[in-house]
Formats: sequence, C-alpha cells, structure tokens
Amino acid sequence: MLPSPDMLDAVRTITAEAGRLILTHYGKPIPVEVKSDDSPLTQADRAAHHLLSDRLRALAPDVPVLSEESPAAEIAGREGWRRFWCVDPLDGTKEFIKGTGEFTVNVALIEDGEPVLGVVHVPVKGITYYAAKGEGAFKQVGGAAPERIHARAADAAHLTVVASRDHAGPAVGAFVENLKAAGSEVDLTSMGSSLKFCLVAEGAADLYPRTVPTMEWDTAAAQAVVEAAGGTLTTLDGERLRYNKPVLRNPSVLAAGGGFDWQAHLDGVLEHAA
Repeated sequence: MLPSPDMLDAVRTITAEAGRLILTHYGKPIPVEVKSDDSPLTQADRAAHHLLSDRLRALAPDVPVLSEESPAAEIAGREGWRRFWCVDPLDGTKEFIKGTGEFTVNVALIEDGEPVLGVVHVPVKGITYYAAKGEGAFKQVGGAAPERIHARAADAAHLTVVASRDHAGPAVGAFVENLKAAGSEVDLTSMGSSLKFCLVAEGAADLYPRTVPTMEWDTAAAQAVVEAAGGTLTTLDGERLRYNKPVLRNPSVLAAGGGFDWQAHLDGVLEHAA
C-alpha cells in the first residue's frame, strides 16, 4: 500500500518538530556518551528519538518503529515486519557535536523491504528533502514553495563525487584515483550525514560512494529521495539496497545519478570496502 500525500505531509511536520527540539540542545555544552559501537550519543539524540517514536505511533498505531536508539525489546520480532518506520533521530551526531550544522533527521516508511516514503530534514538550514513512491522527490527551503528535484546524468569528463567527512575510508580514495586514471576530472566534496545522498538526488553531485559501514536507518529515508529523483542506491554488486535484512548493517553502497558506468572503475576498491 503506497503512502498517502496526507501521511507524507504529517511526517514532514513531525521531522520538523524533531529538528526544532534538537536545536534547543545545539551549541550548548551537553554530555556525550559512547555507545558499544564507539558512536556518540547525546541528549539531543534521545529527545528526538522519543518525540519521533511517539508521534509516528500516534500517526499510524499499527506500524512499528525501528530507530537507531530503539531498545532491543521494542524491535524484537522485526523479521516479521512487512511495514515499519525506519528512523535516525539525529544522523550526524559527530557533526552536531562539532557544530558544523551538517546533521539531519531521517524518517522512512518501509514496505516489504523497500523505502516507499522518505523525509530528510536539515534543522540548522530549515531544508527538507522528501519523496514518496510514484510522487517524485522535492526540496523545500524554509517556508518557500517546494521544488521538484532530479538526479542528473553524469558527464564522464567532469564528475562531482561527494564523500563522508569522517568515514570516507581508503576505498573512496582508490575509486577517485581510478576515475582520474580513466580521464575524468573529479571534484571531491566532503560533508556529514545523509546530506551526501541528497546532493545526488538534487543533481548537485554525480556519485556518493560509501564503503565504510552504515546501518539501515542511515540510508532508508535518503534512498527514497534518491530513487524518486531518478537516481539509484545500490551495493557495489549493482543490487538495490533492501531493508529489514537479518543483519541491520548495510554493505558498501553507491548512490548515483545515472548515465555513468561506475562499476567499470572498481579495480582495487573492493579490497578496501566493507
């Protein structure tokens, strides 16, 4: 069952509310915990998690929530879920702590392993990227009218590649060198959070290779936007990324706008990839 426009509007409102809550903590000295996977956790992460979980359950009481901060007991039995929310309450916690502004609130609706709705909200800039299957992808800046966005067809002579600020890894460097060796001029841009996927979706970048591990909540909302904008998000084998896998960790992925055979440039990359 495809999401309705009313549901998409409601999720946009909820993510914006979470963004405003996060900003009440932003730029202030707050305690930082370290989770078992060595990733940071703040009061802002927790506050956004509780707000989003409560609001999404109120919006769709029969749809469970899988959040980065969900206790194990809340997601027990998720293997049987056909429809669920996939949420990253604060994607880019390191950027939040550093004060760069490059962090987002991510909410996706998953149906049978596929993201059919996605909202990526950027609290500091008041920007929201959003999409629903069959409805296209959009970008809204503040209170301005939303604009439809499209991934662009790559020009092999001049490529814009976006990479993670903190998690690029050696495979990305090898990939860029392969592109240059094939004759492409490459502009490499680094930033945090799921904003990198959104640059591909809006046609500001051609490729985003992510070879250091991500989790499903890191990619789900952005994948919905990228795909609705005409791009792709696949594994390095060219397979579309799926959700509610037995293990929530994703393999290496690449977001692309299209018109470019990036798989021809993977020599020496796979040995460094996750």
